Amino acid sequence: MNHSPETGRLHLVDALRGFAIASIMLLHNIEHFDFYYFPENLPAWMKASDAVIWEVLFFLFSGKSFAMFALLFGLTFFIQSDNQAKKGKNFSGRFAWRMVLLFGFGMINSAFFQGDILTIYAAIGLLLIPLSRLPDRYVLLVAVFLLLQPLEIYHFFAAMQQPQMITGDPLSWTYFGKSTSYLSGDSFLATVTGNLTNGRKAVLLWNYENGRYFIISGLFLLGLLAGRKKLFIWSEQNSRIRKRTLVLSFLIFLPLFFLHRNLEPLIESRAMRDSAAILLSSWANLAFMLVLVSGFSLLFQLPPFHRLLNVFAPLGRMSLTNYVLQSVAGAVIYYGFGLGLYQYTGATYGLMIGILLTLVFVVFCTWWSRNFRFGPLEGLWHRATWIGTDKK
Repeated sequence: MNHSPETGRLHLVDALRGFAIASIMLLHNIEHFDFYYFPENLPAWMKASDAVIWEVLFFLFSGKSFAMFALLFGLTFFIQSDNQAKKGKNFSGRFAWRMVLLFGFGMINSAFFQGDILTIYAAIGLLLIPLSRLPDRYVLLVAVFLLLQPLEIYHFFAAMQQPQMITGDPLSWTYFGKSTSYLSGDSFLATVTGNLTNGRKAVLLWNYENGRYFIISGLFLLGLLAGRKKLFIWSEQNSRIRKRTLVLSFLIFLPLFFLHRNLEPLIESRAMRDSAAILLSSWANLAFMLVLVSGFSLLFQLPPFHRLLNVFAPLGRMSLTNYVLQSVAGAVIYYGFGLGLYQYTGATYGLMIGILLTLVFVVFCTWWSRNFRFGPLEGLWHRATWIGTDKK
């Protein structure tokens, strides 16, 4: 059910990755692909609907979908490295080159969507090469250290020493504020230029300000460990582990979520409150991501749900293609040089468009997977990765 002997693919991993892609697509659509604009000329009932959909989707997927993607990135690194090791080959050099190629895909994606994550994954992914040589216990220690967000903990304790210190808005907001001019404009060239200059500064700063670099690095390592321990292969033992993970993660999530939502009456200092908010939200998101992964994995092994959830597998097998294609589609749909629908769509319409796009992508990917071994960009990435060899 979870593994194909013919291809060596883990269908559960494909389906999880596809689920992450679909949830990212829904979020990006209600956000107008990083163009936050809330139309005023909508009826009251739709504004109420928009508010509910915004809260629900952000609760379910914001900070969780990207984390799931990062976890699976580390797992994929292990699978590829392990496959080469079984042949007596070292994958390190090819993986480094693979990250260079991913960075290139990310820059293309950034031209359409300034919130691109591929370039960041490519840069941080290089750390997997040296860290993957560590024994399991040291990999786990480094992962936990990173996921605790040591820099933000330092900021919190520094704020404790000066609780009355004045803190301004994050620097990234300045750059995001400038993006309105080119995202709303009718020039494609100006949009691309803005995304690749101002937009990249905004996104890189935002990820730094919210501790995402630590989170991504830690999740890469957890994915590597999950691969070593074969946690995504079905077994009775892994099923028990998933059940325990589901319960424990949910129990950890609840107090973190409650504290994050009630910080203002608990902490008077804004400087301390800002740091605490980043820490609590990132830890709560990690816990809920594990709830989603373990819950999805448990349902995937049950016949009534397997067929339904396996619909996401073709999306996951073509995750690079889908990630870039949704950016292109989103830019054309919402930005000023395209249809400019940012002016007319709130979260309700955005969710409808996101669901429609997801269905179109599922149909396309299902058809493509039946006729081709790799997705369009996956095929290019594979061939370029193994250039100079007879691997096809």
